[in-house]
Amino acid sequence: MIISHLYTFRPMFFISHALRWRIELEPWASEHQSLEDEAGRFLRYITTPQVSCGSLANGKADEGEGSLGAWAVCLNQSYSLWHKVHSKHCRIYSLGLGMEERALEGFLAQAGCEVHCFDPSLKQPHRQQQPRLWLHRLSVDWRDPPPAARAQRHQHASTKKLAAVLNDFGHREVDVLKADMESAEWKILENLVLEGVLDQVGQLLLEVHLHWAGFEVGGHDPAVVRYWFSLLQELHRASFRLFRCHSDPAKPHVFLHKNVLNASSTYTLGFVNTQWKP
Repeated sequence: MIISHLYTFRPMFFISHALRWRIELEPWASEHQSLEDEAGRFLRYITTPQVSCGSLANGKADEGEGSLGAWAVCLNQSYSLWHKVHSKHCRIYSLGLGMEERALEGFLAQAGCEVHCFDPSLKQPHRQQQPRLWLHRLSVDWRDPPPAARAQRHQHASTKKLAAVLNDFGHREVDVLKADMESAEWKILENLVLEGVLDQVGQLLLEVHLHWAGFEVGGHDPAVVRYWFSLLQELHRASFRLFRCHSDPAKPHVFLHKNVLNASSTYTLGFVNTQWKP
């Protein structure tokens, strides 16, 4: 049974910042504007934690860091999530495409958090999987659907930007935003920056795919990596600090269709908003 008040959609229009048209590109890593220089700067950034987290968790924390897998939240007492979990007033959004592994979501639901998983491959529009975990047939995108698609009444998954989803659900804040978007993550992250949504997020767990530029990301290879790095700097300016980087050794070492600095094709990054208050 679905708890009805969670799906009484009501407009709130609470975006606190003026919308922006573009992100600020960082200066080139070097005057050579080479792929190696851009990749080196980018890879150093994503593999060097900026804050320490002594309490990582996804339900297997007692088995040690090596068993955590790709996805884990930071439950240090100095960050808001620890307090929210203990008061059972936490909210989690999990964005995915054909998601199969939801260990972190299940752990946080059992801990008392309200967990919403968005997956366009679901057959039902909404389904309650366990007492505090709901599944929604919805794809989170970086753009609004075209008018013709909005006008159609069909049974396919609807597509919305995250700001619109928050607005529809009546949610002002998300304590954890987990996103595994299969190469759409760069444009979705750009949209979160441009629409000022980041200050409504406590922790951001993001899988990044580096084997190609990503959906609707253009330019020659050095410019692509500069764009990726610039998005991470936008996160930094929004007070997000990297607390964890995970790479699967089984993944191929492909970086923009090449072997560059032995980089993996996929990394899972954990950021905490250091201005997020309990």
